[in-house]
Amino acid sequence: MTADVSRRRFLAALGGSAMLTLWPGLSPAASGGAQTRLLVVLLRGAMDGLHLLPPRDDADYLRARGPLAVRDALPLDGSFGLHPKLPFAHGLYAKQELLPLVAVAPPYRLRSHFDAQDCLENGTAMPGGARDGWIGRCIDTMAHDAGVAIAQVMPLAMRGSERAEIWSPPLPREVPDTLMQQLQPLYASDPRLAPMFDDAMAAVAMDMSANGMSGNGAGGARGAFRLPEAMAAAAKRMQGANAARIGFVEDSGWDTHRGQQLALDRKFAELDAGLRAYREGIGADWSNTVVAVVTEFGRTVAANGSAGTDHGVGGAALLAGGAVRGGRIAGDWPGLAPAALFEGRDLRPTTDLRAVFKGLLAGHLAVSEAALDTRIFPDSRTLRPMAGLLRA
Repeated sequence: MTADVSRRRFLAALGGSAMLTLWPGLSPAASGGAQTRLLVVLLRGAMDGLHLLPPRDDADYLRARGPLAVRDALPLDGSFGLHPKLPFAHGLYAKQELLPLVAVAPPYRLRSHFDAQDCLENGTAMPGGARDGWIGRCIDTMAHDAGVAIAQVMPLAMRGSERAEIWSPPLPREVPDTLMQQLQPLYASDPRLAPMFDDAMAAVAMDMSANGMSGNGAGGARGAFRLPEAMAAAAKRMQGANAARIGFVEDSGWDTHRGQQLALDRKFAELDAGLRAYREGIGADWSNTVVAVVTEFGRTVAANGSAGTDHGVGGAALLAGGAVRGGRIAGDWPGLAPAALFEGRDLRPTTDLRAVFKGLLAGHLAVSEAALDTRIFPDSRTLRPMAGLLRA
């Protein structure tokens, strides 16, 4: 089973109706100089791509996932479905404004959250490959444009540009450490809830550590900002002729070692609400917008013994927006047969996320080839931009 469209089948998919250019897929908005918008949404914790985009009738998937398999997915093409908690996104797919990408990952091939997020955000081939981020470097290549991160602390991806700003809610919701200390023994006494409580607190600690924050144990005072609120805030700050053209939103809580079904029901519903909030907030600029939803890696193909999944490699991504050439599945699908898996356990990644980002920056924001290959994604000349992502 192969997803359409792979890069090597791009010309066939075009049907000969378009003229080849150095950067195929250049959107009318970018080529015409319109105020295009790009919002990057990073789901920290390794979102399970096979739960987001289940290969519905794949015998290997059903066998490996067992009771955890998503059997009521919203239909997309003849092979994949979309998680049922994403009805708004499914509507975008019907309008050809949602493009799911399968078997994608950063070039990092191990399974550390911190290293994988570092690699994804710094834009190089390895963790620690740069001290600033690919989005920040991109902003600096654009003449007068600015970027905005909706976060408590400037994320690595946006560092490196004086024109990258940060905005956080003025009244964040905080959970005092004392309250968490009181709740812990209550959850600890329940054999089902105790592991979920521990996982939630570990996710908070990991998120704080990734952002260079300190806190006392599980509670902290980070002040969570839910994804729909963050995406609505991004839309407000990216709307209009003089607004930021590049935005960044982050969300944590996607590390689902236990109780994955209930956890992802909630998280995917929040993601769906976030896409709706951004679509409604950005208004007429939606037609010139791409929203890229990405994560640092995927999960194991097989479920574990705790009704969850463990750290994997190959994952999935979503592109949404009026500038997206959607209504289909993109990427090369390697299948889930045991012999096709990465190290015998994970979906094998076939597309480097940097190629996706390159395709968007070149075609949507009209960033030059030289800047992409040497400055924004250093030493990446051999990695070609993924084509066919944008309306043309």
